[in-house]
Amino acid sequence: MNKSRRKHSAAFKAEVALAAIKERETLSELSARYGIHPTVISTWKNEFLKRSEELFSKHGPKSEADFEKERRDLYAKIGELEMQ
Repeated sequence: MNKSRRKHSAAFKAEVALAAIKERETLSELSARYGIHPTVISTWKNEFLKRSEELFSKHGPKSEADFEKERRDLYAKIGELEMQ
């Protein structure tokens, strides 16, 4: 019987990634505790470390309000170009 793919929340992935970063347990121990394959844990850990830089970058990730403002500005620009 095949196992069905599970969808994990971002909070769960962050919890597992942080546990892997702390290195208090081996990947095998974390795998047994969370029921996740060690390769998946390594992937989540690496993604967490890679994307954590965005939190401290000058420009950081955009908020919903930023996306909405950019969308309005782009539609306004399209309107201007259509009038020409």
